[in-house]
Amino acid sequence: MQNKKVAAALAAVQLYLQQEEAEAAASALPEAISAPRNMTTEPGSWAQSGRLDMMNGRRMIALRAFSNAR
Repeated sequence: MQNKKVAAALAAVQLYLQQEEAEAAASALPEAISAPRNMTTEPGSWAQSGRLDMMNGRRMIALRAFSNAR
C-alpha cells in the first residue's frame, strides 16, 4: 500500500513538472514569432513619412465630417 502512495505522488510531481515546462515553452513561442530577426527597432524615414501622410489624411476627413455640425 505504501509503494502505491509513493508511486502516485511521484507521478503527480512528474505531471506537474511536465505541465510547467509546456507552459514555459508556449509562453516563449509568441516572442520568437512576433519579432523577426531582420527587423530594425526604429522605422525608416519612408515609413514615418507614410504614417504621417495617413494621419494627416484622417485628420482632414475628421475635420470635414465635423465642420457641418456647427
